[in-house]
Amino acid sequence: MNKVILMGRLTRDPDIRYTQPNSAQEQTCTARYSLAVNRRFNRDGEQKADFISCVAFGRQAEFAEKYLRKGTKIVLAGRIQTGSYTNRDGQKVYTTDVVVEEQEFAESKTAGQIAQQNPAPMTREDGFMEIPDGLEEELPFS
Repeated sequence: MNKVILMGRLTRDPDIRYTQPNSAQEQTCTARYSLAVNRRFNRDGEQKADFISCVAFGRQAEFAEKYLRKGTKIVLAGRIQTGSYTNRDGQKVYTTDVVVEEQEFAESKTAGQIAQQNPAPMTREDGFMEIPDGLEEELPFS
C-alpha cells in the first residue's frame, strides 16, 4: 500500500502548467507546490519542518490554482512517486513527489490570516502555546 497523509503550509504559490492538447486529448492542468510539514517530535525544543514536493493533476490541480496560496494550511492524501532524469551536466537526479489524490483546507481563512501575521506562537514553560489574539472565536470550545 502506498498512502500518504500530510498537513502543512504551502511554502510558495502553486506552479501551474497546462499540457498542450493533442487531437484526441484535452488540456490537462498540473500544479506543483511544496508543503512545509512540522515534525511531531523534537528534542531541543526547536520547531523543525520537512519540505515535501507535491504534484496535483486535473481537478485537484485546478483547485490548487484557484484557492491555494503561499501560507495556506492544507491536509492532503496521496501517494509517493519516485523518478529520475539526467540533468544538463549528465548527472542522474532522483526525485520523490507526493501525487495528490485529495486536498482540503485545514483551517478557516480568518485563522490563516492570523497565523500569517503571527507565524511563531510563543510556547510557555509548561509546553502549552499561547493562543494568538483574535483566535479565541475560532475555537470550538471555551
